[in-house]
Amino acid sequence: MSVETVIEDLSAIVGEANCITEAERLEPYVTEIRGLFRGETAAVVRPGSTEEVAAVVGHCAANGIPMVPQGGNTGQCGGGVPKGGPRTIVISTDRLNRIRRLDEDEHVVVAEAGCILAEIQDAAAKADLLFPLSLASEGSCRIGGNLSTNAGGINVLRYGNARDLVLGLEVVMPDGRIWNGLRPLRKDNTGYALKHLFVGAEGTLGIITAAALKLFPAQHEIATAFVALDDPAAAIRLLRMARRSTDDSATAFELLPRIALDIGFKNLGQATDPFADPHPWYALVEIACHQADARMEAFLEEALENGLARDAVIARSGAQRQGLWRLREVGAGGHQFHEGALVKHDISMPIGAIPEMIERGAREAQKVVAGTRVIAFGHAGDGNLHFNLVQPVSHDAEAFRARTSEFNRVIHDLVHELGGSISAEHGIGMLKIAEMARYKQPLEIDLMRRIKDALDPEGLMNPGKLFASDNSPNGDAH
Repeated sequence: MSVETVIEDLSAIVGEANCITEAERLEPYVTEIRGLFRGETAAVVRPGSTEEVAAVVGHCAANGIPMVPQGGNTGQCGGGVPKGGPRTIVISTDRLNRIRRLDEDEHVVVAEAGCILAEIQDAAAKADLLFPLSLASEGSCRIGGNLSTNAGGINVLRYGNARDLVLGLEVVMPDGRIWNGLRPLRKDNTGYALKHLFVGAEGTLGIITAAALKLFPAQHEIATAFVALDDPAAAIRLLRMARRSTDDSATAFELLPRIALDIGFKNLGQATDPFADPHPWYALVEIACHQADARMEAFLEEALENGLARDAVIARSGAQRQGLWRLREVGAGGHQFHEGALVKHDISMPIGAIPEMIERGAREAQKVVAGTRVIAFGHAGDGNLHFNLVQPVSHDAEAFRARTSEFNRVIHDLVHELGGSISAEHGIGMLKIAEMARYKQPLEIDLMRRIKDALDPEGLMNPGKLFASDNSPNGDAH
């Protein structure tokens, strides 16, 4: 059957208005958010129910049509970009946007895959509950994509990654069958935990259409502090102290170097340095517990007295708390491209290895290009660093970008040596296929391929992702 005929049939399933074929309307669905990858698709279909997703997938599978599930398309590794060839169909989940139920007794919300993350957070808050997954893109990313990439964010320290927040899933399999695994049970030892196959699989094993998610009591007492430090080693000791002094009530622990703030102040503004004098490093610490302010004060007083912290400020209002988190946004990597070429790494490692990673990683980067500005920041509480390399001032941008593979090699070799991962929370997609193949154990790759072949023997579900193929890139992107 021709792809044109298949599209006509798909249009009949989802409605003509929800089958997009015009080139200008397809553009947002085929381009990665940073412009690093661009794909092609014959059409974008927007099913409005799980049954419609199943009908679309079943028809595509029967006719050998590659399929790419896509949520908000906010990923940074090209996982949602269609790379199966011109016959590929993008299956968008944006109409699967209903919160099916919220159970206050069970502390569970059942949300469809196209629900925007912030909407789930808001629904929980209205019930005086908390859905703790929180990301910079939470106003546009969709929960199906969050689960497919096992998203992290700022609250992993206390609540875990997306995987840890899933009780059950509903999934359309590559042949169109529907697996209803939405049971909101916290204990179920009846064989393999199938839900974990699909979390982090980047849409290569099936399409998540709904999820039963854990909720928690709302945080009514939150204390937020910005702490000045001498070095990353002091930050790790401060983290240890924070967890012990507050009975493990820390919900966030973000690490920032001074260079990140300086670049942010220069290019963004709209933020105020809380200290009179600059310091080499900073930690943004947040705890949520009874008498949070008092416990934060006692913890910081001890840190200042023993010289671990150099200075500290505690937010005394909601506006001040937002101001301290604004400093985290100022120091994050979204604006660093204003300084020229930028090579980014999303890595994780044992928490205690973070100081060594930063020190040795900076030296290795300098060996590749002298004067490289290293901006290592991120979720130190769970071992996740964003290790960004910015070109030296007045350096040629293209010449710096041309060294991307060399930078990747020295940084990822070091991460591997320290027992870490080359992808902490952004996934593999197309960006890191070759890198994963280099660092993952051959047996792990073999087991992953066996699972893929078992569930998607025709290779039609999100082709060109995770594994090397004719549709995957030949080298690293930046």
